[in-house]
Amino acid sequence: MIMSAFMLHMRDELNAWMLHRADAVMDRIYGQRKRAIYSRLPNTVVEIGPGTGANLRYYAPNTRLIAIEPNRAMHPRLRSQAKRYNIHLQIKTMQGEQIDLPDASVSAVVGTLVLCSVQDPQQVIAEVRRILKPGGRYIFLEHVAAVSGTPLRGFQEKLLGIWRRLFDGCHLNRATNTLIGTAGFADVDMDCFILRWRVLPIAPHIFGVAVN
Repeated sequence: MIMSAFMLHMRDELNAWMLHRADAVMDRIYGQRKRAIYSRLPNTVVEIGPGTGANLRYYAPNTRLIAIEPNRAMHPRLRSQAKRYNIHLQIKTMQGEQIDLPDASVSAVVGTLVLCSVQDPQQVIAEVRRILKPGGRYIFLEHVAAVSGTPLRGFQEKLLGIWRRLFDGCHLNRATNTLIGTAGFADVDMDCFILRWRVLPIAPHIFGVAVN
């Protein structure tokens, strides 16, 4: 039991370090898409799973960010990024499946590469809809399962077990596009794209906005 807790702590610390080290790479991959939307969000934003703060550079200065981040190993770097980019940060150490915010209380929720690793993605999306005001926006960026029957999908399935253990429960084969598209949003504008490195198991992505 002690060893299990120790290994979990080490995994959390390793994932926090890796996310921090990958910050510049993720900016090159996703930055253009994010800048087009994130800087025009309202003054208060809820972000689910912000990690070490990769998105904070895209928010307008003085944004109030309510960060739903259960991994405490992420918090020091997340606070550092908030200070760097003049973001007013409030961290809530809880799971995205149960957010302690009132119904219809926020206008914008952001989620980046997070639904792959939560225990119950449908419940997280339901919580997003619950806390969003009517007409509020959910901005999402996720890697998703490749098309069924393709070599890449087979690769994802083979790697699934070890990938989940290494990367904080990340599921390579989640059809997150379907989960968001059928969640009951009034409108979903979704762009599907493939990373330049097409052989990567996380190559298929979605990016878009869902309106409540």
